[in-house]
Amino acid sequence: MSQRQLKTGYFVLEGLNSFSTVFYLYYLYFFMRTAFGFDNEADLALAAFNGFICMAGSFWAGQFAQRSGCFTSVKLGLAISILALLVGTQIDSAGGQIAVMAFTVLGVCFTWPALEALVSDGEPPDSLPRMIGIYNVVWAATAALANFTGGAMLDKLGLKSLFWVPIAIQIVQLGLTILLQRKSREFDLERSLSGKLVAGSPRAQITAESHGLAISTEMSSRNQDEPRKFLRMAWLANPFAYIAINTLVAVIPGIAGKFGLSTMAAGFCCSIWCFARLGAFWWLWHWRGWHYRFRWLLAAYLAFVFTFATLVLAPNLAVLVLAQIIFGVAVGLIYYSSLFYSMDRTENRAQQGGIHEAAIGLGNFAGPAVGAASLHFLPQHANSAAVAVSTLLILGLGGLVSVWSKSKA
Repeated sequence: MSQRQLKTGYFVLEGLNSFSTVFYLYYLYFFMRTAFGFDNEADLALAAFNGFICMAGSFWAGQFAQRSGCFTSVKLGLAISILALLVGTQIDSAGGQIAVMAFTVLGVCFTWPALEALVSDGEPPDSLPRMIGIYNVVWAATAALANFTGGAMLDKLGLKSLFWVPIAIQIVQLGLTILLQRKSREFDLERSLSGKLVAGSPRAQITAESHGLAISTEMSSRNQDEPRKFLRMAWLANPFAYIAINTLVAVIPGIAGKFGLSTMAAGFCCSIWCFARLGAFWWLWHWRGWHYRFRWLLAAYLAFVFTFATLVLAPNLAVLVLAQIIFGVAVGLIYYSSLFYSMDRTENRAQQGGIHEAAIGLGNFAGPAVGAASLHFLPQHANSAAVAVSTLLILGLGGLVSVWSKSKA
């Protein structure tokens, strides 16, 4: 099996992981609302707990993958998720389902940093942007598909499909991971026998071809501090993007109720931003003019701040659809920046991926936590969550500009 065939296998693994993860986590809020009567405040609190697990788990999981190997990390994560979801099929209490969610999210934490490292490993600077582009398009496409069809599956297959569909997919993932690990070892053995592989490099370390090339081609003539500056800004912006995303996902059942949408119709109407993000990933993959350009990062941040408030307070479906398109493109550029700048260096990619995912977890925690607290302490103001989270996003804008200004001083 060639390296390109291995990478194709990693992309298939990534796509399956994205579909199962998004289906479970996005529609968990509908499940909790239907089964246990959760309202917006409870859904936001649940989302904040989800984000906290993701933040802590991803940071540690990235270090684990770097130390123990990417395949070991993926297999461990899938095993934890499968067992947790199996338990979920037998539990009929809200507290029990929250515990199931916590262990499922912990399992997922072990998969994403490792997958990001596997896809990026061994890629020289001229091909790394292409691989990251494919990676982003694959997970965004399957995430959009899961969000779009998830409501229909939940309606047609019943509430327990929230567990059985991911379980079936993850069992396939586990088998594929074991196969790819074996093929990867055979590939590394062939390369080592031919003298082309550096000792100790299989899939978790850099290969000889990319060793020492820590920045992309267009950065080779620039100040070496430039990539680190953009990495810091992207790591700052991405959590705020996920503050908006996870808050939005948690209140979508409430938005659907406001417009009288069924779970299936909500899946169709409220997944548009995912397809817009997919389109943004495709565009950013093929056009590299945004690399290391602050104006693009700033424009995206401003756009998602404005459209987040518009989405939560949308007066009609037309505004909801239009705002989703702009929102999806904006958060797409911010996420792409964080992942690209994290992987656009050859050392400790699994660990860098863990930090990237932990930053997402931080955003997933902070936004819903602020929203839930505002609804709890200001229940008389129905829009207090939207105002509080929007204020938090504006503070993030100040931090982004501050980092840029200090670097120019």
